[in-house]
Amino acid sequence: QVQLVESGGGLVRAGDSLTLSCVVSGGTFSTFAMGWFRQAPGKDREFVAGISTSGGSTTYDDAVKGRFIVSRDNAKSTVYLHTNSLKLEDTAVYYCAADLMQPYEDYAHNLDFDYDYWGRGTQVTVSS
Repeated sequence: QVQLVESGGGLVRAGDSLTLSCVVSGGTFSTFAMGWFRQAPGKDREFVAGISTSGGSTTYDDAVKGRFIVSRDNAKSTVYLHTNSLKLEDTAVYYCAADLMQPYEDYAHNLDFDYDYWGRGTQVTVSS
């Protein structure tokens, strides 16, 4: 009964910043690689950022590289997405996802089909 609950979305102006959080319960958080995905109206779901089980490795989509930072606090079973310099095209529902990893697997990835659990999403709207 692994559950992921996102929070922190809202309405912001272009150029502003926002931090999203995702709390994981019902599982061992430190065994999950975590990912952030987003889906805008009329578009497919796309990968945003990922972080390894230890937090030692991260990966980002080119569209957000240099603007977004993913981090995790294993003591709080929480993964964060720090967004900066937000653009209109960042408007989307943001989802967090968890991928159960083997002990020897300590890497971040963008393969959405490999993620095992998903949150319900939080809306981020960027206005001009």
